[in-house]
Amino acid sequence: MAEIRPFRGLHYNQSVIANLARVICPPYDIISPRLQQELYARSEHNFVRLEYGREFPQDTPADNRHTRAAVFLNQWLRDGILETDATPAIYLHHHYFQYREREHCRRGIITLVRLEEWDAMVVRPHEGTLAGPRRDRLNLLWALEANTSPVLSMYPDPRREVSSLLAAQAIRPPTMRTSTLDGERHEVWAVTDAGVIHRIAASLAEQPLYIADGHHRYTSALTYRRERRAYSGGDPAEKPYDFVMMTLVDFTDSGLVILAPHRLVRGISRPLLQGLGDRLGAFFEVERLPFIGPGIWQYVDELTAASDEARPVCFSAASNEVLVLRPRSLADISHMMPTFHTPLFEKLDVTITDHVILEKLLEIDPAGDEARVAYCQDRQEAVNRVLDGEYQLAFFLSPVKPELVKAVADSGERMPRKSTYFYPKTPVGLVFYRFG
Repeated sequence: MAEIRPFRGLHYNQSVIANLARVICPPYDIISPRLQQELYARSEHNFVRLEYGREFPQDTPADNRHTRAAVFLNQWLRDGILETDATPAIYLHHHYFQYREREHCRRGIITLVRLEEWDAMVVRPHEGTLAGPRRDRLNLLWALEANTSPVLSMYPDPRREVSSLLAAQAIRPPTMRTSTLDGERHEVWAVTDAGVIHRIAASLAEQPLYIADGHHRYTSALTYRRERRAYSGGDPAEKPYDFVMMTLVDFTDSGLVILAPHRLVRGISRPLLQGLGDRLGAFFEVERLPFIGPGIWQYVDELTAASDEARPVCFSAASNEVLVLRPRSLADISHMMPTFHTPLFEKLDVTITDHVILEKLLEIDPAGDEARVAYCQDRQEAVNRVLDGEYQLAFFLSPVKPELVKAVADSGERMPRKSTYFYPKTPVGLVFYRFG
């Protein structure tokens, strides 16, 4: 089903840039203003200048962060800061990171994948998208004619064919290696053997691909292709922009870690906040626990892990309580969900929290009211932000398992945005694809 291709990767010239750890960066969607400033200071050649450059009040359509990114890209190519591989390759990427006090490794394949429209079900999404990030990524595509950051996708490998081929490639020394920075390090191998590439491509062609992280990037790539085809008069010939760069990870990879993006909420009126307990009680069995500090969470984790049912958890500094919520009736919950949904949606913390609690009970649109809803993967940080008064409530969700992501995507449904957080984010700047 999926068609993958090798490509001539563009990357930093290691004879000029000795320490890759100082020039790679996270993808655009987690670069805060403070982190952006830190990345700019790390190196004059940090990839943030291409991926998510600074904005200024005086920006114009002719001079903005996207046009400046194009200037940096062309300058770095002229100066030999960046270079292009002579031979097309797929790139094996080992991403080492710390999680729960031990080192993990996520193994991915950086490759090109032919763009397919959603209804073909070759590439399958599980989350919705927002107009703002789609527009930003589309503008960057027009400015750079390049995929700067890969779409992270998952693939099934039931016979372990791809796994064994990749393991054989990792025996030799990597072509790129970073030192440790921010608790992460990376090793990359350029796989150029045509026979190996053919066998990997043939194995992956039997299965659909499932987007883990990068729905906005993939959607923007589809839009860019449509626009380019329209400008060229509908020329049917294959073009370089018919493909998008992806990092593919096996569903069963031991380094595939999914965290829950907890919800932080503010801007709730006093009467609505004071009556929240009664409104929750109409739809949920509510177990009230006094907040006694971090020690409470072990009990909450044990309680929520004891059942496969949805049990979102709410923390309010005003009442100094932790509320464990269990739906009273799935039929009642179902009536508050989007009109068309599968029964699977009624059993997910994230859909119950967004569609029932936030939308119906608190009258907040989590997809459209970004000033009132924030997302945080670290539970203690979320608690602190509520205790500090920055937010009024925190809703804690259970992580979604990879097999559940697959089930949702196979059903054709989409979870609310920010339903999953694949940890850590795939870095940007190790290798990228220029199609212009």
